[in-house]
Amino acid sequence: QVQVKESGGGLAQAGGSLSLSCTASGRTDSSIAMGWFRQVPGKEREFVAAISWRGLRTYYGESVKGRFTISRDNAKNTVYLQMNSLKPEDTAVYYCNHDVAGVESHAPYGFGTWGQGIQVTVSL
Repeated sequence: QVQVKESGGGLAQAGGSLSLSCTASGRTDSSIAMGWFRQVPGKEREFVAAISWRGLRTYYGESVKGRFTISRDNAKNTVYLQMNSLKPEDTAVYYCNHDVAGVESHAPYGFGTWGQGIQVTVSL
C-alpha cells in the first residue's frame, strides 16, 4: 500500500511563483516515474509534469513548458514542482501520482496512487 501526500500550493498573483511537494510512503518503488496532474471543476484531469525514476528525463504538458520545473529526491521519496510565471489559468487542484505511465508514448496517465489534491489559485 502506498500513500501519497501533497504540500505547498496556496495563493499567488499572476507572474508569481509557488512550489509543490509530494511525498510517497509505504511500499514505494523509486524506480518509477512520479508526476503531477491538475483538474478544474467540469474538466478532465490534465497532465502537468512527470520525472523519470533517476530524474534524467522530464516531461511537461504544453501549457506549462518553460514555466514549471519538476524534480525529485529519491532518498526522500519526494517529487517537487516549482511553478514560475504563474497565470490565472494555472488555477486548479493539483494531484500527485506516484507512478505515472505513458509518458514515452505522449499519453501520460496516473497508474499509481493519487494524493488528496492541493489547491493552487492564481489571481490577476
